[in-house]
Amino acid sequence: MARVCELTGKKPITGNKVSHSNIKTKRRFLPNLQTKRYFLAEEDKWITMKLSSEAIRTINKNGLYATVKQMRAAGSKI
Repeated sequence: MARVCELTGKKPITGNKVSHSNIKTKRRFLPNLQTKRYFLAEEDKWITMKLSSEAIRTINKNGLYATVKQMRAAGSKI
């Protein structure tokens, strides 16, 4: 499975690891993804999503149903 947040679209980016002697080697910065399972009361079903910690805070702030409705309007299949 891809390391991509379903809500924000965050994905790994590349950068440099820099040693003490200033030698640079390529590395990946991975998003803080977590698999979360929510109960969608309006549809009486469970949904599982792979979300970043920022997306989890967004759901806590705006509410699950409002966020899912917004994602569906943007074309996401949930």
